[in-house]
Amino acid sequence: MKTPRYSSSTIYEAAGRKGALPSGIRPLSERLPVEGRAFTVRTAPGDNLWLHRAVAKAGAGDVLVVATGDERGEQAYWGDVMTLAAQSREIAGLVIDGQVRDGVEIVRMGFPVFARGLCMRGPTKNAEAPGSLQEPITIGDVTIRPGDLVVGDGDGVVVVARDEEEAALRKAEEREDAEALIRERLRNGETTLEIYGLE
Repeated sequence: MKTPRYSSSTIYEAAGRKGALPSGIRPLSERLPVEGRAFTVRTAPGDNLWLHRAVAKAGAGDVLVVATGDERGEQAYWGDVMTLAAQSREIAGLVIDGQVRDGVEIVRMGFPVFARGLCMRGPTKNAEAPGSLQEPITIGDVTIRPGDLVVGDGDGVVVVARDEEEAALRKAEEREDAEALIRERLRNGETTLEIYGLE
């Protein structure tokens, strides 16, 4: 498990307040953050065969980012068996706009998963179901492309386009340095009204 260099909120702000996935996509455990490259997956609602294909194709350090198109949300697309399959290929984590199951076991295994929730109902595996790997997908109002930077933690998930990553990380570092100074001023008795010029 790779610990993110900066928090998802810091990167979101540094990237110009762009790239935040819907807040309903939450970590199974806040103790399991993730940072890696997006391996994009599009599935048919209620079917997870394309996720099996993704696990077979993705590489070490990839984060599976999955658009299900499932508005009902009453299907689990992922569980402990697929978690083990992903870990054996050194996949970094899963971000999905759908449900998963076997949550306690997945957390015990130490695999970062960000999902809309838990559901015991299993999916179908239809060889004819539409889907894709490594093509642009959209979750909420964010378009995710293969290779984009994905960072997830207790605050949620943010995605930064690859061509904007260098600038965003530089600004994240500057933001961290600036906030360290602000915290020091607060410890020395100043107020946020004074520091931010809000009076």
